[in-house]
Amino acid sequence: MTKQLVPDILGKALWDYYQGQAKSALVTHSSLDQEEEMPLGYLFRSYDEMPELEQEALKHCRGRVLDIGAGAGIHSLYLQKQGLDVLALDQSAGAIQCCKAQGVKQCLCTDFAGFRRSTSEQYDTLLLLMNGIGLAGSLQNLPAFLQSLKGLMTQKGQIILDSSDIRYVFEEEEDGGIWVPNDRMYYGDVEYHFSYAGSRGAEFKWLFIDPQRLEEAAQFVGLAFEFLKEGPHYDYLARLTLA
Repeated sequence: MTKQLVPDILGKALWDYYQGQAKSALVTHSSLDQEEEMPLGYLFRSYDEMPELEQEALKHCRGRVLDIGAGAGIHSLYLQKQGLDVLALDQSAGAIQCCKAQGVKQCLCTDFAGFRRSTSEQYDTLLLLMNGIGLAGSLQNLPAFLQSLKGLMTQKGQIILDSSDIRYVFEEEEDGGIWVPNDRMYYGDVEYHFSYAGSRGAEFKWLFIDPQRLEEAAQFVGLAFEFLKEGPHYDYLARLTLA
């Protein structure tokens, strides 16, 4: 029996847009009962069009950089133009196709787990933007994910990431707690899928982590947490280094 390949919905949408042939909007569907159209042009934004958190994150990058979840390669391309040695990593073949077409010199199409198993390389900066820490999938899996990242860091390396505290989405109770559906352990554990041009992608787990729990998980695996900047909508930028 032939194994059925999971459609690369995001990659198809990115490559269509890059070629000027976008057929519809890219839509994100979440377990928060939200559907949101994502303007494809936003995924090709210039440095001047990036949010301040992203601009600040790029200013902190140094040395050899691993751009995890690189998407169309906008962050890798900017850092490359600044003279940094950057590897763009994404599991979407269409996204890596866009990276190469835009001029990113070093690109690799694989998922993070596969990359981690296959390499002994180390990096001065691990970059996870657009809530790239969400690749952990859940709060429960966050320490293991951070441990994997830690193994890719040089002695003076750093992890630069942004995320959001999405507690504002839920009802707050009188004691200050929040009501969370029974199907998840933590309010930031979310499931998503993409749809584009009549096709639907596979569901995947994604984590939005509040700063306090990120710091606790970082300390648990021997990483120091530094809060770098607060964004305008419950988002923030942080740096993790070897403790």
